[in-house]
Amino acid sequence: MSSMAMQLKVNRIVTGTKIPHPCGDPNLPTEADRDLRRAVIQCSLSALQREVKGPTLFVPDVTFTSG
Repeated sequence: MSSMAMQLKVNRIVTGTKIPHPCGDPNLPTEADRDLRRAVIQCSLSALQREVKGPTLFVPDVTFTSG
């Protein structure tokens, strides 16, 4: 949904994993899902602290492996 957010000119856009589970992946083992959710939230908090001018995309530092 990040492309839609860019079109709507949202200032801070944090990419998630999937539309039904943007902040996690229930197909991952519990610990991996927790690490994924933590990375997305930490990226979101970092995005709030940054000054931006116009739409800016923030990508959590994780690898999304589940299909």
